[in-house]
Amino acid sequence: MNIRAILTGLAFAAMWSSAFTTARIIVASAPPLTALSLRFLISGVLGVLIALALRQTWRLTRAQWRATIVFGICQNALYLGLNFMAMQTIEASLAAIVASSMPLMVGLASWAIFGEKIGPVGGLGLVTGVVGVSIIMGTRLQGGADLYGVALCVGGALALALATLTMRGATSGGNFVMIVGLQMLVGSAVLGVIGLATEPLIIDWSWTLVAAFLYTTLVPGLAATLVWFLLVNRIGAVKAATFHFLNPFFGVAIAAVVLGEKLGPSDIIGVAVVMVGILAVQLSRQKQVSA
Repeated sequence: MNIRAILTGLAFAAMWSSAFTTARIIVASAPPLTALSLRFLISGVLGVLIALALRQTWRLTRAQWRATIVFGICQNALYLGLNFMAMQTIEASLAAIVASSMPLMVGLASWAIFGEKIGPVGGLGLVTGVVGVSIIMGTRLQGGADLYGVALCVGGALALALATLTMRGATSGGNFVMIVGLQMLVGSAVLGVIGLATEPLIIDWSWTLVAAFLYTTLVPGLAATLVWFLLVNRIGAVKAATFHFLNPFFGVAIAAVVLGEKLGPSDIIGVAVVMVGILAVQLSRQKQVSA
């Protein structure tokens, strides 16, 4: 892995993790599901236009259409929709940590359900990751963190893990950018219907709201996906996934700097433990694929 790939991976992790901070700003002033629907509408249209410019087509295979719909619902509508709702009552740093446990959920389910060998390092990583999350969750819940908001985040991570497990390899065959754009449009449609039916359209306009919305639409929403695509093309999906171990650190650090969220010693220790667990799981999977 050369320096270019490392810098690309770092850029992806930072952009992806920053979404929790901007989401926290957005939901403080706008209805979460409606705002997220609009974000996906804009990102999806831009993604489709970029795909067309790259001469990609929306004539997808049956497996690709299935992946587009499943991920559009599970990742965009459920995972991010539940996280946006949760951040009305919990801090962005806590949401980022819970969301970052998704690779651990995938690793555990791959071993328990599909019989995938993860080896001693991977098994130790799963245990370590669970311990790290438990440290943080225990401290935050004792400190008064909203249990309902935490449950929404856990539900979102489970939805994304389920989609990842059930649709492995279904997006092969090209047209990746088009699939991403269409997934966003699927998520926009689902969230738009639910948001308009359940949320009052009350918006507290400010320059911070507009800036946060534009940022989350263009950077985590679109640019991070394209950067991920470049990274996977350069070093492969398994090696690229290793950079997910940085998400807890970046998520907590960005929330602390931008939002002033306070971190205690147990948070710092827990984040470090989670990072080690995720890295161990990803390195174990990388070793299994190489073998």
